[in-house]
Amino acid sequence: MAELDLSGFTVLVVDDNTYMLSLVRSTLLGLGIGTVKTFDDAKSAIEFIKLVQENPVKAGVMQLDFIISNWQMSPIDGLMFLRWVRTHQESANKFVPFLMVTGFGDKQKVEEARDLGVSEVLAKPFSVNSVAEKVMQIIASPRQFVQNASYFGPDRRRQNLPFGEDNRRILHEKSPEVKIIYE
Repeated sequence: MAELDLSGFTVLVVDDNTYMLSLVRSTLLGLGIGTVKTFDDAKSAIEFIKLVQENPVKAGVMQLDFIISNWQMSPIDGLMFLRWVRTHQESANKFVPFLMVTGFGDKQKVEEARDLGVSEVLAKPFSVNSVAEKVMQIIASPRQFVQNASYFGPDRRRQNLPFGEDNRRILHEKSPEVKIIYE
């Protein structure tokens, strides 16, 4: 992380646990992130995202570079917040990278978040190194966005594996409609 200047980055952190909120904020500032905006509920974070879009000077930031949110919050949990960011018409930036922090480490829960369009998942308990790794994945390896009838979010494929057949990627009449969306 030392070779990157992260002082120009702005990160939004949402967690209803004040200790975790402070811990994530301190970790990000220690990694060199310039601005960390924190909120203890998703509703306040949504209002701030709208403010950034409407009046960045009043918000104090020009844009959000990525969002870190806890999964288990009340009354709006991290998945509902993620769904709002990715699909709501008032969402200012549907393409913003979204890191979900969760105590749920099982495959089913990770896939649930992935299927709603999360960029990365960070399991609790976490270390400074694991936070740094996720931040680097978000910054250094941005993924294109995909939209089809049932999904909008970062491309879920992480590997470029060879296929056995030459024409397997060719769309046919019965192929589902898939759009690749770029920022």
